[in-house]
Amino acid sequence: MLTVKMEKAYNEQINAELYSAYLYLSMSSYLSLNNLNGFANWMKIQYQEETFHAMKFYQYVIDRGGKVVLEAIEKPQITWKNIIDVFESTLKHENHITALINNLMTLAHEEKDHASVSFLNWFVDEQVEEEANVIELLQELRLIEGKGPALFMLDREAKSRVFTPPPAV
Repeated sequence: MLTVKMEKAYNEQINAELYSAYLYLSMSSYLSLNNLNGFANWMKIQYQEETFHAMKFYQYVIDRGGKVVLEAIEKPQITWKNIIDVFESTLKHENHITALINNLMTLAHEEKDHASVSFLNWFVDEQVEEEANVIELLQELRLIEGKGPALFMLDREAKSRVFTPPPAV
């Protein structure tokens, strides 16, 4: 059974993950409008991943006998300066989500909730991967200054990204 503090924190995380999904869907729309359909696809995959994360938290709260409380989701940003700004915003957001996951882990330790510590380990590892993926792409975009023929090559590469849900553990 979840403590009141853990249940509240998980509900806040569900909201944060759903906001992440909205943000990435908004970025996808912006990129499509700017004829960067490969990067738009990359962000749609991010949207799917964040929705998966939200549902993973959702199901965990239910499995632990908690109550899911869905709150309003903040409206995401809809415009950026350029492709580099999009991915700088993405990295900043992923850093924020990492901090939230770390805070959840700290709370789980404080509450002596070993099941949550075990559950949250997956998200700690996932955030390392999330940040690394964004950093790699951002470095490539900065290298080409976000323009030129190389941008279209990266865009084409981003088009091949697919969402593969992780196997159940």
